[in-house]
Amino acid sequence: MSVIPDVLTEPAVPALRDLSQEEMVALIHRQFEEIGRLEAEVHALREELARYQKPPTTSHNSSQPPSRDWKAGRPKGKRRKKPGAKPGHAKAERPLVDNPDKVVEVWVETCPQCGAGLLDQAPERVLRRQVTELPEIKPVVIETRQYEVRCRCCQRLQRGPLPDGLEAGRQFGPRLEALVTYLHHEHHLGFARLCGVMRDVFGTSLSEGGAVAILERAGAAAQPQAEAIGERVRHSAVIASDETSARVHGRNHWEWVFIGNGGEYHLIRCSRGQEVIDEFMGGCRAEVWLSDCWKPQLNAPADQHQLCLPHQVRALQGVIDQRPRLTWARQMQALFRAAMHLGKRRATLTPHGYQRQVTVLQRRLDRLLARRVSGVGANLWARYRTHRANLLLFLQRSDVPADNNACERALRPSVIHRMVMGSFRSAWGAQAYAALTTVLNTAKRAGENVFQRLICLMGPPVLHFLQPPFA
Repeated sequence: MSVIPDVLTEPAVPALRDLSQEEMVALIHRQFEEIGRLEAEVHALREELARYQKPPTTSHNSSQPPSRDWKAGRPKGKRRKKPGAKPGHAKAERPLVDNPDKVVEVWVETCPQCGAGLLDQAPERVLRRQVTELPEIKPVVIETRQYEVRCRCCQRLQRGPLPDGLEAGRQFGPRLEALVTYLHHEHHLGFARLCGVMRDVFGTSLSEGGAVAILERAGAAAQPQAEAIGERVRHSAVIASDETSARVHGRNHWEWVFIGNGGEYHLIRCSRGQEVIDEFMGGCRAEVWLSDCWKPQLNAPADQHQLCLPHQVRALQGVIDQRPRLTWARQMQALFRAAMHLGKRRATLTPHGYQRQVTVLQRRLDRLLARRVSGVGANLWARYRTHRANLLLFLQRSDVPADNNACERALRPSVIHRMVMGSFRSAWGAQAYAALTTVLNTAKRAGENVFQRLICLMGPPVLHFLQPPFA
């Protein structure tokens, strides 16, 4: 206990005047000793707090997206780098179209200096320039007139059958419906803005209810193809998976993605648990499952698992930021980076040379995991000891990547859609979005044109009715 409060309390203040010089000097010495002890205690507590206080979370030391990182403002009057192309950079120009729709030839009639006629002179060279423009966008309307005739024999009223694509109850053709779906799904236009674009740019009157009906029809049309893609994915030897949050009816849901065999399957469920994976797999079993360290994914039905190494590199960076002197975290991070680099160089090495470097990395990993790590970093050390077989599996199989970036890229548009659109207001809306994402993202993987895929999805064409003999 400190002696200072006992002396300096209010009743004791008048007694200070009664102290002798020797007593006053002794009191001051005790105060100095107490102050020194308290300063040392504060210093020790601050060091202890610094050991357990985490640094700011960023996209470099955690799974936080880069959009949430703090960004410093650019100082006024200073430019970080010189604008324009670097020295030696090859000039890039827009390629000319081989068959332009219109060619405007510009000849020199007379010489502006002397007035001589130049139309009979052969040109030494032709300077080609092209201007690309959109034609005037004007919708076409196809009207059907279905005549009813009463049969003279049975007196029943008969009408002619409508052709495919012009069925009763249909108000928009497949190209227009594909455009509405494309703008809403791929470019995240809300229904009010979507109707404004259709009115101002395309000259088409479209209500929000009509746009909703088009999206519902597109989702229903995409569902069978999405299920076929899901069947292909669940029978893949290597499956990668990930999930992100979604909102349905104002409640938290989860959008899952499963990638394999060139397909990409999305589904939205109210759970983030193991039952979603079991529902999707339906009794199937993969050879390798690629994911992060989320427990339901680590328990997915597969013979082997591969952890996403970039996730581990970021987690180790968080430990390094917190404990810069912890050499184990730096060495483990360097090993993971060397392993990923080696996996990319597989094709440039001989089989023997490649396997020799793999053996070196495996031994380095065993030595690092044999160390005892306590305090900060102990959880990662325990994780890697538990999942030792799941860290460098990709070095043994060329069809297994070291990262789960494909799933993260697949879910990124869904995150943007959620941020722009908010919550799905109906269960069918979430189901339609998942089905369309499955079909369109799989088409992108195959190099197909997404808009053309949507046109084929929305039904038979109708523009041929404008050509003879229908015109």
